[in-house]
Amino acid sequence: MTSELIKQKLNESFQPELIEIIDDSAAHAGHAGAKQGGGHYNVTIVAKAFEGKTLVQRHQLIYQALGDLMKTDIHALGINALTPSENT
Repeated sequence: MTSELIKQKLNESFQPELIEIIDDSAAHAGHAGAKQGGGHYNVTIVAKAFEGKTLVQRHQLIYQALGDLMKTDIHALGINALTPSENT
């Protein structure tokens, strides 16, 4: 369910050419963050919105787009944010 919320929010914010979300939460069962309900996810997103942005700026944009999910549903998030020209 959280994977779908992540996808929805990122699609709304970036209209990406590609978005892949991997839920690794099961691999972290028993981990402190998992006990509190936060999941572990890896996101690959390709969008024009990242053109001219540094890696830190791209991550900040994604954190902003996900908003409160970062405080409640997501404990760990791996991000691979690329521009269309970088995704070759």
